[in-house]
Amino acid sequence: MNRLLTITALVLASQASAATLTVWNHFTDAAEVAWIRAQAAAFQKATGNTVNIVALPLDQIPDKLLQAAPKGQGPDMVVTLPQDRLGQLASAGVIEPLDKYLTSKTDLDKTAVSAMTYNGKLFGLPMFAESVALIYNKKIVKTAPTTWDEFIKVAQANTGNGKFGFLVDLNNAYANYGIFSAYGSYIFKNNGGTLNVKDVGIGNAGALKAVSLMNDLRYKYNLVPEGVTADAAKGAFVDGRLGMLITGPWDMGDIRKAGIDYGIANLPTPPGATSKWSPFVGVQGVILNAYGKNKTVAAQFAKMLVMQDSQASFNQAGGRIPVSLAARTKLKSNPIVQGFGKAISAGTPMPNVPQMGAIWGPWGSAVAQSVQKRTPDYRTILDGALKEVNSNIK
Repeated sequence: MNRLLTITALVLASQASAATLTVWNHFTDAAEVAWIRAQAAAFQKATGNTVNIVALPLDQIPDKLLQAAPKGQGPDMVVTLPQDRLGQLASAGVIEPLDKYLTSKTDLDKTAVSAMTYNGKLFGLPMFAESVALIYNKKIVKTAPTTWDEFIKVAQANTGNGKFGFLVDLNNAYANYGIFSAYGSYIFKNNGGTLNVKDVGIGNAGALKAVSLMNDLRYKYNLVPEGVTADAAKGAFVDGRLGMLITGPWDMGDIRKAGIDYGIANLPTPPGATSKWSPFVGVQGVILNAYGKNKTVAAQFAKMLVMQDSQASFNQAGGRIPVSLAARTKLKSNPIVQGFGKAISAGTPMPNVPQMGAIWGPWGSAVAQSVQKRTPDYRTILDGALKEVNSNIK
């Protein structure tokens, strides 16, 4: 839908009497702040409804909403909220289900929609997302490897004499989740959009294969030395000493500043995996206050923010990866949008339930232990983590 038709639809849908929307927003980048204010001004001009943008630190928004919403003191909407607190807010009844306000979700990335869905209901309109992907230096690796054998061959051929073919922080469970998912491991079993927190998959057969492969990257293939951190890997890449790196959009500013001729691709399917590599995806979306007095008008503004033109201009303001498929097409000349867009579409949303807090410590520790020496007792390590996780959840 083009901008003129969008504005026309908003005018037709506006209420007879103008409303005043209060929008909590956490953007601090000057260009993104200017963007949200421009969107508010355009909406106000089109509909006659006033939009007040209130700046708050992101880490304060969920708790303030929990306290204020039931008292009628909260905002009409929040732009934006990460999915990791979505389940808590939905369970508390302070955010509004949005399915009834949408006529179509076809333009929104399915992974992002899933991230904003809790117990089968959509509680947020996804606005942008991030994941890791395989970044490669085209001067060293001309084209991205498409098979695991090719990936290993290229990586080994470019390792030695102070240079590296491939690096990743093997201790980082988040960065390496795509390997777990490829082998059929999972955090919580997803049953038709509902996560079963009693079915934890970090110790299943797929998890064993995943940690074994990660161990191989260090001790069998001799690619990732001990002590490699995310910062060390990025440093080698921006110095031009690294062919391939697993990282996310947050490092692309430094990579571009270094003048690296880069490409972005998905990691090839690991050997013997039942599925393709599927990295964790973090999503932020627009949510509505369930106690708000102007939910219909707020939903109109929310829909405007996730439409093609708005998403494209938001990317141009701050570089966030849009979840509107039409916006990605519009930004087809942007390699960061295209590369990470494909990784996001292939990815798995990070669980949006409160029980995820019980996972990170034990699981992260188990992953780190699994790559500290050659072929440790993976079964004992993972069983111990699973036992601790289940105890924490109970």
